Formats: sequence, C-alpha cells, structure tokens
Amino acid sequence: MAVGKSQQPSRKRRNGELGYYRNEELGEAIHTERHMRVLVCGAGASGLCFAYKLQRSFENFSLQMIEKNPDISGTWYENRYPGVACDVPSHTYTFSWEPKRDWSAVYAGNEEIKGYLKEFATKYNLWQYIQVNREAVRAEWQEDAGEWAIQVKDTISGEVTEHTCDIFVNGSGILNHWKWPDVRGLSNFKGKLLHSANYEVDYNLTGKTVGLIGNGSSGIQILPAIQPHAAKVVNFIRSSTWVTPLRGFEQHTYTEEEKAEFERHPETLLAWRKNAESNVNKIFSMFLEGSKLQEQTRRAVTKQMQSKLKDPALRETLIPDWGFGCRRMTPGVNYLEALQAENVEVIIGEIDRITEEGRVVAGGREYELDVLICATGFDVSFKPRFPILGYKGQNLQETWSKEPHSYFGLAAPDQPNYLHFLGPNCPIGSGPLVGAIEAQADYMLRWCDRWQTEKIHSFTPRTDAIEEFAARTDLFMRDTIWASGCRSWYKAHTVHGRVSALWPGSSLHYMEALAHLRHEDWHVRYKGNRFDFLGNGFSQTECDVTADQAYYIRDADDSPYLSRGKMRKILTKSGTIEPEVQEVQEVDENGDEDEWKAWC
Repeated sequence: MAVGKSQQPSRKRRNGELGYYRNEELGEAIHTERHMRVLVCGAGASGLCFAYKLQRSFENFSLQMIEKNPDISGTWYENRYPGVACDVPSHTYTFSWEPKRDWSAVYAGNEEIKGYLKEFATKYNLWQYIQVNREAVRAEWQEDAGEWAIQVKDTISGEVTEHTCDIFVNGSGILNHWKWPDVRGLSNFKGKLLHSANYEVDYNLTGKTVGLIGNGSSGIQILPAIQPHAAKVVNFIRSSTWVTPLRGFEQHTYTEEEKAEFERHPETLLAWRKNAESNVNKIFSMFLEGSKLQEQTRRAVTKQMQSKLKDPALRETLIPDWGFGCRRMTPGVNYLEALQAENVEVIIGEIDRITEEGRVVAGGREYELDVLICATGFDVSFKPRFPILGYKGQNLQETWSKEPHSYFGLAAPDQPNYLHFLGPNCPIGSGPLVGAIEAQADYMLRWCDRWQTEKIHSFTPRTDAIEEFAARTDLFMRDTIWASGCRSWYKAHTVHGRVSALWPGSSLHYMEALAHLRHEDWHVRYKGNRFDFLGNGFSQTECDVTADQAYYIRDADDSPYLSRGKMRKILTKSGTIEPEVQEVQEVDENGDEDEWKAWC
C-alpha cells in the first residue's frame, strides 16, 4: 500500500503562531486534510484513471489497488481471442490528456491497448499502488468505525487477508465475468471448447472444422481472423445485427511517415482526435426513435450491407428489422466478406443441443466439429462478483440481482462510502466511453475531497433519489431506439426488458450532469458536529508561510464564473467554432449521402 505526501508535524507552536490555537478541542485550521485510505478493486482503465487523478490532486492519502489478474489493463488483459481490437478509433480510446502517437492502425489490437495502459502506469508511477493476483472476495461496511473491511484472496497461494479503507471504489467493470452459453448438453462436446474471454492464444486452428457461436462484437472480430486458417467455419447466429464500416474512419494501417507526422506535429494529431470525438458527440439524435438521423443512418447502413452481402438469403437474414443502434454497432472489419467465404457456413437460429456423441445440432442438422468457440459474452447483470455488505448488512448482490438501480451509474443504495465505475445506467453506448470514465473519476474525487476536509463519517445516496433517477431514466428510454425490438445486453440480454445499462442522454449530457455534486441527493453523516471542519479559526493560507496572504487582490477580475451557463461556454470555447448546418440532409431512396458518417 503506497502512501501519498503528507504534511510533516512541526515543533510546538505558541498560541496564535502559524495557525496554532491552544484550545485544542477546536482542532487545526479550516479544511485540514485528514489521512484518507482508499481501496480500488480493479486495475483497468477506470482504476488507473482514478489512481492518476487521486495522486495528481491529493495529499495525505494511502491507495491500494487490487487486481485479480496477473497483470493490469482489465478487459484488454482478459480478452485475447483472435482478432480482438478496439472497435472505436484507437486515437480516441486514450485518456483525454494522454495521446498515443504511434498506434499501428485506426483500430489497434489488444496488445497495443494493454501496452498503452501499462506505459501510462509506468509514466505516472502508479505501480506503487498496484497488487496483482489479488481478488476481492468479500466487503463489509463497519458502521461504528466508518470504514470498509475488505477480504482479499491471493489467487496464487489462496491466502485471504483483511484490509480496511475509508472509501471503497469498485473499478472491476462490466465485461469481465464471462459465461458459457446456455446450450443443452454443452458438456458433451468432445472437441476443443473455447470462450472468447478465456481463449488459449496458442491453440492452432489450421485445418480444423470450427464452430463459432455468436455475432456480437467478439464474434464479428473472431470470424475474419480465423476464417483464412480453418478448413471450415460454421457460424451459429441467433439473430441479425447491424455491421458497417465507418465513412472517414475505415481501418487503416499507419505508415511510419504518418506516425512520424503525429510525433513531430502534435497539433495534427490533436485535430484528428478532436474531429473523431466531435463526430461521435454529434450523432446522439440517431438513438431517438423516429429522428431524421436514425432514419438516414438506417437507410445508409442497409445499403452498405446490401452492397457487401451478395447472397440474397444472407441479406434477408442478417440485416435487422429493428433500429440501428439498438445493439452496440461494430465496424466489423472484413466480417461481411468472411461470412461469404467458401469455407464458411452461416446457421441462423438457436443451437438445439449437443449430442452425447459430441455433435452440435442446429436447424435440424448435426455438425461434427473439431473446435467450438463461444463468443457469447458476459454476465452483464451488474450483480457484484463478491458479497458487498453495506449499511445494516444490505448485500448489493441481492439488491442488484434482478433490476439494478444506481445513482448516476456510480453509487449504490445502502452502500456508504462506496463508488462504482460504469454501474447501471451510465453512458457506455451513447458516446465516448473514456470521457465518461474520466467524468466519473472526477465526481468520485469531489466526494473524497469533502470526506477528507469536512470530517465526514459517511456519504450514501438517498433511496428516494435513486428511485426518482430510475423513474426519470425509464421515461427517457421509452422513445429511444434502445427500447426497440432487439435482444441486447443493454437490457440484460432481453428483447423488451428495462434498459438498465445506458444513461438517459448523451455522453456530453452525462459530463455536464456530473460537473457538480448534488449534495441534497445524499445522506451525509459527520464524525461529531457538522461544523467541526471550521477548525480553530485560522485559514490554510495563514498556516502556509510560502503562500500569498493577499491572493485575492488583483488588477482585473479573473475569478471563475459562477453560473453553469457561463462556465460551460468558457470551458467549451463557445463562439470559436464555425457552426455547421444543423438540418439533417435527406438522402435519396437508395440511401446515398456523401457526408454520412455513423459511429456508436
């Protein structure tokens, strides 16, 4: 456990000297920073972002990050299947302040992404906080002490130790608890059984007959990667899905000259990144049922898929009849082409069973396979992987076992001093994901700051606030494309269930919603009098002999603006961008539109 910088105790001061007041019952100066112990579960992008921001802004803290895997980077460590890559342009899949100038391609593979996160941890000395091969197995809130007791298992030795912290941050993510598909007789399969999230990278598929279950994001990446090597691939697909290359963001391998240009001229790369990010931030209306952009995008993507799918039967079965964006769209580099290769057979519908002889039965036929790859995803129920026992023993596993309700996707009912990255109803499908992670980290650290400087015992989201947020979210979702008739993990793999995974708005909307704490939505308890933070009457400035004791005297008013509207305009450089024509241009009946782009 690494410790942040803290103020060193000084000699005994006389009454009134450098912020000392002999009435010691009052404590020290206002907003004195008490020591803060933070434990973070998970060392993926979310945990690393939090650790960086905590270290950058805070002193007098200790931070412990536990990671169940032998290495960091979360989902990019765990997903090692053939073809695994970022499905958004890599230059946007970085922290907003930390570009990578030498990505190999527009859509880089997992090894590069993992390398980026490890280099980030090294550059900012975050390894000092990280312990790998450590898995949280139980967390329990201790009300009297106002702290969490976390049981942590060493995944190599099996030893379980207990650790305490003031604030518990769960950064274990959503897509990290893989599961086998619910296929009758799966254990009967006599060939090699693989899962996309638990893949054996050295397994050789050359010359083998391979079954591939699924056409979600993983399956769409796996097929074109294995098709050239396997003797035959049978792709079992339960339903149709939208697949499209992105105009302006097609896959492209960067040349050495292009990478050198990014290195020599950072402003060139910054312009590229801002253009890509702006593009995705401009298309939120596409997710609204009946919007012009939804209709335009659907026509254009339909035409693209029709042009790539030469087989009329594949066109009929693969192009959805539900709205574009209901499920997460993927660029699907070379997927549609691979589907039509001579050694690929597509089976639409459910797998009936696997026989005792080990054959896969689907559509009334039996398939004898050497290998079966299950690209069937994860348990996305939001139910924690280990017991989290909050106020009065309320187990979050039980609370979120059926219909998970959160506070703004980052806090949970009856869980004091507990914060959760990418929880229920956060913007994981309506805009840039990394920006949302950064906004969540900032919000969490605002609570850390209050806890550290105001002698707070605990902060817990109010139950009525969570209930009203859920009701408001459900009202918003009613007329979105996500509620249309597709089976999606946004709805816990149901067709018509509650949209439990997505924020009721865009990513930019989310960032503005999290810009300020809504204190009235939280139940705050203090250790003693709520005004004890006032301390002994001295300010922190008076205690700092190196500080300007008249810092507020100046020639002009350069203070922060006090209204949200004015602050937003300054932050976003309002007035500096030439506005585009806002009206969506109609496309012809074939879906042609030169300027059309889509990315979600």
